[in-house]
Amino acid sequence: MRILVQRVSRAQVLVEGQVRGAIGPGLVLLAGIRQGDGPEAVRFCAEKCAHLRVFPDGEGKLNRSVLEAGGAVLAISQFTLYGDCRRGRRPSFTEAAPPDRAQPLYEQFLRALEDLGLRVERGVFGAQMTVELHNEGPVTLLVESP
Repeated sequence: MRILVQRVSRAQVLVEGQVRGAIGPGLVLLAGIRQGDGPEAVRFCAEKCAHLRVFPDGEGKLNRSVLEAGGAVLAISQFTLYGDCRRGRRPSFTEAAPPDRAQPLYEQFLRALEDLGLRVERGVFGAQMTVELHNEGPVTLLVESP
């Protein structure tokens, strides 16, 4: 599992021009599911993202997690995170899990984040989405399951 993490001051996701999820300060998590991923990868990535210290403390050091900062999460499914661009000009997506396997794991990821105490907004799995965000810092990190 691969999660692109972006710290934001605000973000929203639109489907067919309608806002489907929106947050103020928090994290946008673009989540890619790989062939062979399972519940262990979901748990690892949810824990890592919830406790990742990317918010400033009183001294401006990155010492607080989204939980400690009282932020929310906007989680978006993103199979293109497993696009392989090493050959040719068209990415290959053979590493990405097929939708029937990826969707249940994506839903498990959302529930795991909620179980950790986060407010989670989401996109629509498999839909054409527009994600608007204001990256703070900017802070952008990649979290991958072992």
